[in-house]
Amino acid sequence: MLFNLVILVSLLILVDFAPASCEVDAFIYNGFQSGKNLSLDGIAEFTPNGLLLLTDSKTQDQGHAFYPKPIHFKNSPNATVFSFSTTFVFAIRSDFGNLSGHGLAFVIAPQRGLRRALANHYLGLFNSANNGDRSNHVVGVELDTQYSEDFDDINDNHVGIDINGLTSVTVHTTGYFDGTGLFHNLTLISGQPMQVWVDYDESTQRINVTLAPLHMGKPIRPLLSLKTDLSPIFYQTMYVGFSSSTGSVPTDHYILGWSFKTNGKAQELSQLPNLPRLGRKGTSRFVTIGLPVIFLVSLVVATATVVYYVRRKKYEELLEDWEREYRPQRFKYKDLYAATKGFREKELLGAGGFGKVYRGVMPITKLEIAVKKISHESRQGMKEFVSEIVIIGRIQHRNVVPLLGYCRRKGELLLVYEYMSNGSLDKYLYDQPRFTLDWNQRFRVIRGVASGLFFLHEECDHIVVHRDIKASNILLDGELNGRLGDFGLARLYGHGTDPQSTRVVGTLGYLAPEHTRTGRATPSSDVFSFGAFLLEVACGRRPIEPRQDGDDLILVDWVFSCWNRGNILEVVDPNIGNIDFVRGQVELVLKLGLLCSHSEPSFRPTLRQILLFLDGVVALPELSALGVSSAGLTFDRHGGFDDFVKSYPSSSVNAHSRSPSVTDSFLSGGR
Repeated sequence: MLFNLVILVSLLILVDFAPASCEVDAFIYNGFQSGKNLSLDGIAEFTPNGLLLLTDSKTQDQGHAFYPKPIHFKNSPNATVFSFSTTFVFAIRSDFGNLSGHGLAFVIAPQRGLRRALANHYLGLFNSANNGDRSNHVVGVELDTQYSEDFDDINDNHVGIDINGLTSVTVHTTGYFDGTGLFHNLTLISGQPMQVWVDYDESTQRINVTLAPLHMGKPIRPLLSLKTDLSPIFYQTMYVGFSSSTGSVPTDHYILGWSFKTNGKAQELSQLPNLPRLGRKGTSRFVTIGLPVIFLVSLVVATATVVYYVRRKKYEELLEDWEREYRPQRFKYKDLYAATKGFREKELLGAGGFGKVYRGVMPITKLEIAVKKISHESRQGMKEFVSEIVIIGRIQHRNVVPLLGYCRRKGELLLVYEYMSNGSLDKYLYDQPRFTLDWNQRFRVIRGVASGLFFLHEECDHIVVHRDIKASNILLDGELNGRLGDFGLARLYGHGTDPQSTRVVGTLGYLAPEHTRTGRATPSSDVFSFGAFLLEVACGRRPIEPRQDGDDLILVDWVFSCWNRGNILEVVDPNIGNIDFVRGQVELVLKLGLLCSHSEPSFRPTLRQILLFLDGVVALPELSALGVSSAGLTFDRHGGFDDFVKSYPSSSVNAHSRSPSVTDSFLSGGR
């Protein structure tokens, strides 16, 4: 009898201190008359008729309400998170129509309350120091009624899923989808009660958020759906609750009822308390609060206007009439500034004599880009330069880095390229690379660059001369394919016309002799640079290397001397190793590098011929047969490479080739 009495007393005690219904890791509040055991802080309070009022319309502050006991979300620290389900009914009311506070959020956090959190647009969740910090271990569903550019908000009426910060992982304008899939808008600050369902499925690791007007029932299609594993974010036990804040327009944020359950479906809410009638406040409220608020809002608007013009000046660009035809290829400076995080040094990919290159991610499309900043002074020169950039931007080839567009601002020109994830080739040849490219990888890069140059020289509408071919301007994509990049020095002219003289630009060691004499950039001068590039890739050395004795190593001279002694493979980069080492292929690249490096343009092959040599369609003639002398690269002047080619029978002429018969003269020779 005594035992039964003890059991009865215990049950009475549990009933007295529990909410309307309680079980392990599950609870339900149909109103909050008997639920005052919630843990409140800030200005959160219970109203006499059983409403949870997170923030009111009298105070600019924040409020929190958490279930007082920790919820078990895992069996162990390293286990996966249980499925869970929650539903709640809320309402947001303001005395000033479309003006309101900042909204509320359902929160799962490591502790009750959120210490050091700020009001206003921080929703009482985070502050400027910890927003976005992975150590927060906070997940929230925000019902946001204010637009904040700082958090990439889409508008002032949206629902978002937040993880450790207020920049939502996924977000949608407030509303719901009906049975036909048609979307219906809802207004968070309408003052009308709405119901929210938040469901997480352990098996699919997907969190769904659904919204609907009260009494409509839960829509089949959720408003938001995010696939993410919450296990790294959740501790074994967490606290669940609500957070809200107001700003310059105090607002009432109500919770009418709340249900929660792990490993199951949250119970449906019923018999909820009524909201206060709309329009219950008199004109005195307008005098005591309305006028000061209107004054404050006016002040905020004035301040925002000043800030707008200051920011506009910060992002101001140069745009002249002659540029309007290029607008489809022109980027906004503001977008590039945001993509590169203000051109932070942390995003710097590299720097050279013509500018710095930064990595960036476009704010909306999330496209990875590389932005090169170049200084400019001449207005007319810039007009010509941009017109050429636009033409080059239309080039589409698998071995040419896509030039997406440009932006011009004050004393800067910004060129926007598609980002190449493996960076430039020189990083894999020099200065203790993270890994060494084997011969097959190097040859594939060489073949790809040759293909890209052939396209520029012979298959484009205009002849495009790159003028700066070198390892640092060859970029590698995710599959280590070589792509020709950096067209900052490129020139173009029509087929059948002569190139005009310009100032000499390029890199020492890659410049053709006739280019430095005449200033004319031609496909042949690109071939000379390509020859230096061939030797660079095969030898793992720069074209000119300083030495302590002051006698610089000239790479082409060294390769030539080794060939002249009959031991050309002595120059091969020792880091390549013997795996997949193709002796004949390596010799071909080295000899072709020497041939392309000839001081006389007529001795150099075209890119069309180079591709035939690399592909083994045509055999490369022996250098000795071309009259190579023993004095460095001084070739005997007996007519040049074209005359040697003409000594073979030929039956066709290619319109774009300087050497009209090489394409066919060696076809029978093989390799």
